[in-house]
Amino acid sequence: MLLKTQRLHIRPIQLEDAKAVFAYRSDAIANKYQSWVPQSLAEVTAFIKRNPTQFNLPKTWFQLVLTHKISHEILGDIGLHFIDEQGQQAEIGCTLDKKFQSQGYATEALKAIIDHLFSILKKHRITASIDPNNTKSIRLMERLGFRKEAHHIESYFFKGEWTDDLIYALLAREWPKDQNPNG
Repeated sequence: MLLKTQRLHIRPIQLEDAKAVFAYRSDAIANKYQSWVPQSLAEVTAFIKRNPTQFNLPKTWFQLVLTHKISHEILGDIGLHFIDEQGQQAEIGCTLDKKFQSQGYATEALKAIIDHLFSILKKHRITASIDPNNTKSIRLMERLGFRKEAHHIESYFFKGEWTDDLIYALLAREWPKDQNPNG
């Protein structure tokens, strides 16, 4: 699978991506809301090896990387969780290298992913789980048309403490049919 946008290529993560992914994913301060902050390059390599070879396989997470169309530099990654056996729902998560944040890359990439999930894979619903303190991710989801469906109180044991969890969601019928991920 390869998706192309105006500035990005979105493709499955590969072993040769390990060093670049480790460089931004291992930053515990920049990734304070991420559940996975690898401690070693070997941990990233093992993670990549566990990535399914088949895209859209029920009950799996599939990891993609965002690369700059011209420089081919890895800017971040997107995790897709194909939640149910029926193949109707997906969960998304996005991580960007801090040097590429606030430049519209996450919006551009997620528009392409969401459009692919709804238009090509015919998903019914897409969700995102967000820490209530992660205001950048909340704004991103709202900008993409997601709505807050739930605020679970102390429902997630994260980094040694119980935290709240916001669930944002979008239905296929709510996604604009004229959405252009290339612009």
